[in-house]
Amino acid sequence: MHEPRVVVTGFGVISSIGVGRDDFLTALRAGACGASPISGFDTTGFRTARAYEVPGLDPQTLLRRIEPGGFGKVGAQAAAAARMAMADAGLDPASVRDERGVIAVGTTCGESLDVDALAAAEVAGGLDRLPTALARRVHPGRLPVAVAAELGLSNVAAVTIPTVCAAGNYAVGHALDALRNGEAEFAVCGGADSVSRMAFAGFYRLRAWAPEKCSPFDRDRTGFMFGEGAGMLVLETLGHARRRGAKIMAEVAGFGLNCDAEHPTRPKRERVAQCLSQALRDAGSTPGDVDVVFAHGTGTKINDAMESAVLADVFGAAPPPVTALKSMIGHTQGAAGAHACIAAILGMRHGFIPPTVNFVTPDPECPVDCVPGEARTARVRTALVNSLGVGGNNAAVVLRHPDSLREGDSEGDAA
Repeated sequence: MHEPRVVVTGFGVISSIGVGRDDFLTALRAGACGASPISGFDTTGFRTARAYEVPGLDPQTLLRRIEPGGFGKVGAQAAAAARMAMADAGLDPASVRDERGVIAVGTTCGESLDVDALAAAEVAGGLDRLPTALARRVHPGRLPVAVAAELGLSNVAAVTIPTVCAAGNYAVGHALDALRNGEAEFAVCGGADSVSRMAFAGFYRLRAWAPEKCSPFDRDRTGFMFGEGAGMLVLETLGHARRRGAKIMAEVAGFGLNCDAEHPTRPKRERVAQCLSQALRDAGSTPGDVDVVFAHGTGTKINDAMESAVLADVFGAAPPPVTALKSMIGHTQGAAGAHACIAAILGMRHGFIPPTVNFVTPDPECPVDCVPGEARTARVRTALVNSLGVGGNNAAVVLRHPDSLREGDSEGDAA
């Protein structure tokens, strides 16, 4: 029996350059950059203090069921993006309440702002004065619970995937496996994180934090910069989507993952190449089918050069165009892969490749066409999304234009 094909029918996005489909699409086309001075916490004493925050957003204003204060900001962002995704898919949560579903939320730091507040309270007053409400909210396992509570879904397998910077792609892959294996017929998956003092101070001390903006593949790149937000996608089996007359945005055609389990922050070139090749094989695609690669593209000296070499290993001397979304929205950590998948789908549907902004000077160690500066008109039928996580957690997703679904003999045939 063939595995069912799996499709994306909706998504919700919260980012520093736009909230919701229309704003995010406009910003991608314009090559917006969301870097700005940090406003979420006191940065006194730091020489530089910029990040990709979401300006002026209270995620509670986008929610219907979750009571204020019941979940932290990251859980609320995940739930708000999920609410947007279900509306985008035209899927009333009540209509699938009795069906088996999956909720998978990737994250790096979880409710990091609550961790910051608890640490500050401990310093100020000791362990006996910790705010109990914050302590109850801080467990990362509550992130998918926030989504389930907001959507009123109880017949779901809810999982938090903490594979750091690759967690968004891992969440999509987890949902893909569940749908292919008949464990569910729909899934809400993606990732969420925020910009916290804890993470900022740590990477600032490591001298990995860029002082002004993230500039992937540029010769003078100075590091990465965290962003915040959430990206959530609705996945369904093709049969489920067709039975309800859903508009299909893309096919999740393939997925690959592996783990180096070697250096904490320096992925192995050959293992990353294996991961990308595995995803292409799973999709039944060849390197020549790929129209664009959404690179991990952090803006660090070592990783950008390594990823460029990987693309030569996988695609040969002439890899397809490569774009680095982190130049626009920052490194959104557990949401990064999901944000890139959403950007890829928008580019696929609207005929363009989002640019790598902040790029000025080519680097001989990064000989890729990174679509510098401005969006490029392109016919995108297959996109490869790459994510690399701390500890060697590698994950790649292959997305395919929905036109390819017309070629299948039946909705149950694998690609």
